[in-house]
Amino acid sequence: MAVRSALGRQGKGQFKDTKPDELLTAFLKSTIPKLNIDPALIEDVTVGNVLLADAGYIARAAALTAGLPHTAPTQVVNRFCSSGLMALSIIANRIRTGEINVGLAVGFEDMSATPDNGAPKMDEEIMANQTANDSTMPMGWTSENVAGDFHITREEMDQFATMSQTRASNAHKSGLFEAEIVPVEIKSKDPATGAVSRITVSKDDVIRHNTEVNTLLKIRSAFPQWPPSQTTGGNASQNSDGAAAVLLMKRSRAKELGLKILGKHVATSVVGVPPRIMGIAPAYAIPAVLKLVGIHQDDVDLFEINEAFASMYVYVVKTLGLDVNKVNVNGGAIALGHPLGCTGARQVATGLAELERRKGKVLVTSMCVGTGMGAAAVFVRDP
Repeated sequence: MAVRSALGRQGKGQFKDTKPDELLTAFLKSTIPKLNIDPALIEDVTVGNVLLADAGYIARAAALTAGLPHTAPTQVVNRFCSSGLMALSIIANRIRTGEINVGLAVGFEDMSATPDNGAPKMDEEIMANQTANDSTMPMGWTSENVAGDFHITREEMDQFATMSQTRASNAHKSGLFEAEIVPVEIKSKDPATGAVSRITVSKDDVIRHNTEVNTLLKIRSAFPQWPPSQTTGGNASQNSDGAAAVLLMKRSRAKELGLKILGKHVATSVVGVPPRIMGIAPAYAIPAVLKLVGIHQDDVDLFEINEAFASMYVYVVKTLGLDVNKVNVNGGAIALGHPLGCTGARQVATGLAELERRKGKVLVTSMCVGTGMGAAAVFVRDP
């Protein structure tokens, strides 16, 4: 199983009145019936989350409330934007070593309730180290550095952003996302009366339909203080709320249970890059994981690369020479949003669903990671 919730715009969207514990509990309640197994078979739950100070408490309480038994332990992992993928990799590796047979990987973020306030103040010695200092800088600064250092134009950035929005809009309107989205029931507050009711959320509200390049080109820079000042609210990932989950187990166990196998997690690679140009990381993480598994990028049918900023999206596609018709074919984070802890698992749900539609074989997911890191993973679809 690889599924996600619909995604909601931070502060203004469908999850704006939903607290983090409520969102995770509601998502897990909707997900458990999709497991098609007795929840008692789950031997570990790993949750990727970035912003919640109390994530360990919330993960455990939400899992128990949603219907997972007390025998299924939980843990939280935080490697910034790759946290959902790290959760998946941890579960996969525990299965590989024989420590467990069945595990659930979850990624979630409620950015409406826990906005990203950036790095805390640090010791003078750290701030005197230029590279360490760079790792504490806002991500918008790193986007501008990528654009400036590698001569990426504003036009290129807005063209890629428009492509993301158009693809996501088409996928939304044609119902493609229905295969990966589980409807979630949440509380909603009427802004006029304050009355609280329960609603079911099943469609993304983050996509900006009918986006055009000329419109994006008119948007002012979000970071005029940092040249070349080309990053805008139109060509960067949106902050959003959402969750995703992936069920993993040994092939032999899946066959015993009569389950359809969606695909195989083959390997994950994590790399470090200069923090000031954080966004270039997928251009290093992708070759690293492909080398690890012994295949060439031409063997890959689909890429899901997190669109943190259009500058990094353009850089990665151009540097690796990727076919844009294989990359984020249903849009990426510029259109769908980037709920930090959720994205790594969300990309797997989106990618495997599309791989199944195309009857393809190999999926690669990747993302740049805050503070100067990157991650990538290879999945192979079962025919």
